[in-house]
Amino acid sequence: MTEATPALQLSGITKRFGALVANDNISLRLDKGEVLALLGENGAGKSTLVSILFGHYAADAGAITAFGKPLPAADPKSALAAGIGMVHQHFALANNLSVLDNVLIGLEPLWRLRSHAAPVRKQLAEAALRFGLAINPDALVGSLSVGEKQRVEILKALVRGAKVLILDEPTAVLTPLESAALFVTLKQMVRQGLSIIFISHKLDEVLQISDRIAVLRAGKLVAECATADATKPQLALWMVGRTLTPSVHPTRQRGAPLLQLDAACTAGHPKLKSVSLTLHAGEIVAIAGVAGNGQAALADLLCGLVPLESGSVRIDTQPLSSSPSACVNTGIGRIPEDRSHIGVVGDMTVWENAVIEDLTDSRFTRAGFVRREPSQQHATALVQQFDVRTQGVNVPIRGLSGGNIQKLILGRVLSRKPKLIVANQPTWGLDVGAVAAIHERLVAACVPVGDGSTAAGVLLISEDLEEIMALADRIAVMSRGQLSEALPKAEWTLASLGLAMTATTDQEITRAA
Repeated sequence: MTEATPALQLSGITKRFGALVANDNISLRLDKGEVLALLGENGAGKSTLVSILFGHYAADAGAITAFGKPLPAADPKSALAAGIGMVHQHFALANNLSVLDNVLIGLEPLWRLRSHAAPVRKQLAEAALRFGLAINPDALVGSLSVGEKQRVEILKALVRGAKVLILDEPTAVLTPLESAALFVTLKQMVRQGLSIIFISHKLDEVLQISDRIAVLRAGKLVAECATADATKPQLALWMVGRTLTPSVHPTRQRGAPLLQLDAACTAGHPKLKSVSLTLHAGEIVAIAGVAGNGQAALADLLCGLVPLESGSVRIDTQPLSSSPSACVNTGIGRIPEDRSHIGVVGDMTVWENAVIEDLTDSRFTRAGFVRREPSQQHATALVQQFDVRTQGVNVPIRGLSGGNIQKLILGRVLSRKPKLIVANQPTWGLDVGAVAAIHERLVAACVPVGDGSTAAGVLLISEDLEEIMALADRIAVMSRGQLSEALPKAEWTLASLGLAMTATTDQEITRAA
């Protein structure tokens, strides 16, 4: 049951960035005690819209009311005072501080000598009890799991008096069990009168948690419906503007061993503990696991970012080089987990990022200087071939959406015709259209083509079990730095994978499979 006065009313919101119309006359309503799912491709205008709502941007036209009162433009303090809270996809937490200290940040002026920790601790405990968000206020945030950190972010908003929560891709880094726990919490919040804007690309989750769905495409509101009336194919059609047909993967033959790890160990935390794996040309081997169990260390090892402590790693029977540039020159293509900070240099242009791993190539450099014209031509070709949505190759890449940055990285990698592709969370946070395109490209890289190129091998590291089941030929599970045997996909189910991801021993992983 909703009240006559909406929690939020957006009327005719328009926002331009130069020639780009990011939001085009958008009107939306959010009622009290309602979950509104906001869908759209990467770059459709979702982030711009919620940034206007939260006061980070000022709209060029239109108005917003919160609980019947006008919301001042470009003023985050006014948004907070009106009861609007936002939990970002990338958590804004200080790992070296306690949960309580993180909640206190922003509540007290830095110059105030006397801390108000006691009343905030009480508010934190009350909110945690009321919404089932159990957390130790004295725990260091750096010691918490990803799911627990998300609880802290939600509690921060609640202690600040949030009556509307904007959740941006809230399950992107959660395990299936953590996602299920989050949904229980969200439903409890809604029963107690909170309103939620739920931004996600996972259509199953949208259908499970929301009451209504709004879809943006190219900055416009193209569809709005009750969740009970929605289907996954219809939502995908509204999002991308075309029917997505399931990919038909070509038959692939497994070639010679391409990557061989034999009892590989690394130092640091998390570290690899005697990891062994053989990956052949023409196949996709997926590594499943909960974040923080060593998958990142494996990717960093294969990309030359961390040294091998013991054991061996071979590419095409040759020992793996120990530097990033040598690994690239050996034929390893890297699709890093953190596309925005590691995959590209945000202040550099699209064309500069397109050739940044090819600066020893005479096509793009001469006498130590970058050749601008051929580099720009190469970037333009990648933009066209991989459908990168950008205003041109001369704009800073930080202005592109995550999906378009990822497509450029994929194009940069595949244009070099690598032997081995290390794809770490390649579709994290991407829309259904971008996911389908990236999946198709990765599979195609494993098939020999007519120009004489040999088939590549793909090491897929992913926390998305449906992605793993869709792409992999064989699957291994990483747990506490140890890697299970890579078994054929047919020997796994989603349930057994989920159990193996939380196992503590290789025997438990084997039993799960």
